[in-house]
Amino acid sequence: MQWDPAVYLHYADERLRPALDLLARVPPIGTQMAAPARVVDLGCGAGNVTAILQRRFPAAAVLGVDGSAPMLAKARASVPGCAFVEADIAAWRPDAAPELIFSNAALHWLGGHATLFPGLLGRLAPGGVLAVQMPAMHDAPFRALQYDVAAHGPWASLLAGVASAPPILTAAAYWDLLRPRCAALDMWETTYLHALQGEDAVAQWASGSSLRPFLDPLPTGLREDFLRAYRAALEPHYPRRPDGSTLLPFRRLFMVATVA
Repeated sequence: MQWDPAVYLHYADERLRPALDLLARVPPIGTQMAAPARVVDLGCGAGNVTAILQRRFPAAAVLGVDGSAPMLAKARASVPGCAFVEADIAAWRPDAAPELIFSNAALHWLGGHATLFPGLLGRLAPGGVLAVQMPAMHDAPFRALQYDVAAHGPWASLLAGVASAPPILTAAAYWDLLRPRCAALDMWETTYLHALQGEDAVAQWASGSSLRPFLDPLPTGLREDFLRAYRAALEPHYPRRPDGSTLLPFRRLFMVATVA
């Protein structure tokens, strides 16, 4: 899948807010240290959250990890004081155990959470923290309609078998998975009501993230036809309000796990 930093960051403020809410709940880390020595931004994308982690933990070595070369090029230019590595975030292993692994809107792209999350806990230093935020939107209209539109039209054969981010587990399932493996666990859900501006705002939002797997295989002309069909399917579910805004309810799951 090809990530476009400019498209993804079109709604940068709305995408950044959950990361700030997650960071606000990260507790003091370790028992005898004033600040963590190693911080990892797992699935760092264009580095906008990495920059915030650097400011929050100025004494730490902050590492951004992502699988997208274009996103990392943007990150390296934007946050030259941090290190970045291109890697499959599911297979990534640290050279030294970090005190904080922070992952904002990345791990929902991966399957196998029953092994992924315990594995991440196991990579932390003693007293370390795993802080994760993931969209919980797999049953929302703008996600479901991606599959419906993909299955009907001249693009259907090209998109057969294409899928976006898989459904995540329930909050209770993550609790049962993580709680026996950590000293403390804080979990919550928030639904943000994003008031998006601009024409076809929800389609624009999706084009920067969950819609990418459906757009990438299509030639230019067919891609535009697909987008027109997708915009038309979205309109009854996300009508533009009289003031010009389009409201996008967006539910997210948060977890902050501290290991012993």
